Amino acid sequence: MNDITYVGLDVHKATVSVAIAESGRGGEVREVGVFENRPDVLRKMIARIGKHRRRLNFCYEAGPCGYGLHRLLTGLGHDCVVVAPSLIPMKAGDRVKTDRRDALMLAKLHRAGELTPIWIPDAAHEAMRDLVRARATAVRALSKARQHLQGFLLRHDRIYHGARPWTLAYRRWLTTVRFDHPAQQIVLQDYIHAVEDAESRRDRLTRQIEELMPSWSMAPVATSLQAMRGVALVAAVTVVAEVGDFRRVSVTMHHREPETAANAGFHLESSELEAPRPHPLAQ
Repeated sequence: MNDITYVGLDVHKATVSVAIAESGRGGEVREVGVFENRPDVLRKMIARIGKHRRRLNFCYEAGPCGYGLHRLLTGLGHDCVVVAPSLIPMKAGDRVKTDRRDALMLAKLHRAGELTPIWIPDAAHEAMRDLVRARATAVRALSKARQHLQGFLLRHDRIYHGARPWTLAYRRWLTTVRFDHPAQQIVLQDYIHAVEDAESRRDRLTRQIEELMPSWSMAPVATSLQAMRGVALVAAVTVVAEVGDFRRVSVTMHHREPETAANAGFHLESSELEAPRPHPLAQ
């Protein structure tokens, strides 16, 4: 362990602040500098700080810059962890944040073993997750487009009295709605076209998920999830794309409390993974 140099990186779109902590309790901790966030520049920086050191162990916070830097560092043969920002230990009252201080703090905490790494998807898994998230964005855009249309109709007392909206009957009713002023008729048609475009986008992305899923390495897991009641293909692919490695999700089978799936944005309950129990009256 004494031959390891711990490197903390504070990563931004344009720059990367670098600090190092030599191994050992009293090892030197110092700032290296600020470098352009470009692969060629970073390769030179890594070669420079690793010139007289046998092992470099990097860390940086998960953020909007993604995992490209992690793949660059591991591709060069170095260890690198991406850490969860919400789980980084912070001193009470320490509110001053600068790039330099953050890099130094990461290097020291990494040396002390106090950072919590996150699971890193490979490039193919990340691509599938991007596709799933693009579809989720399309679904939200469709919901907004429908809200705009329904709000416009409600403001002008055009109210549908059928059972529920967005059925075939509702769409037929939309073709009968008329306004006296041509400007309002133009607005109505524009809102209807926005809904149709959003539906086409959602359906197109859904088809692309269905086409790419069989060639995905996690396809068997997504297929297995569909055996659960109410879990269709898109829901299964979304769960698998967001969770990734299910082994990192701790589920206690004897408790009914939900376990949080880190960075997934939803909960898995132990009851969902247990075999169904018969109703007392059926026993």
